Amino acid sequence: MKIILTNDDGIDAPGLDTLNRCVKQLGDIIIVAPQKAQSGIAHRVTTRNPICINQLEPNRHSVDGTPADCARIALKVIAPDADWLISGINPGANLGSDVYNSGTVAAARETAILGYPAIAISQYIAKDQEVDWAVTGHHAGVVLKMLLGRELAPGHFWNVNLPHPIQKDSKLAYQFCGLDTHPHKYEYRKNGDDLFYTGTIHERPRDPGKDVAVCFDERRIAITRVAVGTTGLE
Repeated sequence: MKIILTNDDGIDAPGLDTLNRCVKQLGDIIIVAPQKAQSGIAHRVTTRNPICINQLEPNRHSVDGTPADCARIALKVIAPDADWLISGINPGANLGSDVYNSGTVAAARETAILGYPAIAISQYIAKDQEVDWAVTGHHAGVVLKMLLGRELAPGHFWNVNLPHPIQKDSKLAYQFCGLDTHPHKYEYRKNGDDLFYTGTIHERPRDPGKDVAVCFDERRIAITRVAVGTTGLE
């Protein structure tokens, strides 16, 4: 099995290194990731400017472009015979309406558009906590192995979010659930002519049984099958 890895945090991000460690025993790994951080850039693609690609070592490439660019280049140029693309591991949740502005998710969505199966995976970070990447990798590896062996209908991708805080010996269950479409709770603070976004994801509104509540309140791994071209509520 040939697996492409990418992210939106850049080629040197610890989440990408953790992801590589999670799946390197499951197949042939090819890393095609942005040269620099592209968090929150959503599904932006480059069509009018040249894109520089650097091969840093065998099967490890940095791209001066967006996460969606990375998915396109990986599947159109570098490894069109790939079986899967996995995007992550993002430091921070990508739940509910986040899927529309997340670069992590955009790489998986672009992959599904191109007709390949994909997974976006993120680690929620609880308030005033930090990520232990070894622990995240342990739990991510289990759920990724399960999903890589599961059928996925064309035009869909998996969106996975790990709860937090967690320990290596935490008994984490997973739940397949729909996206929660509630907007974040936020406002803009005015300072002269400037506006500053203020908000927090921890107190965001949510419905029971949807991905935000599953991850935040039930402390389960939230797994959503997102369809391309729809609201993604499946």
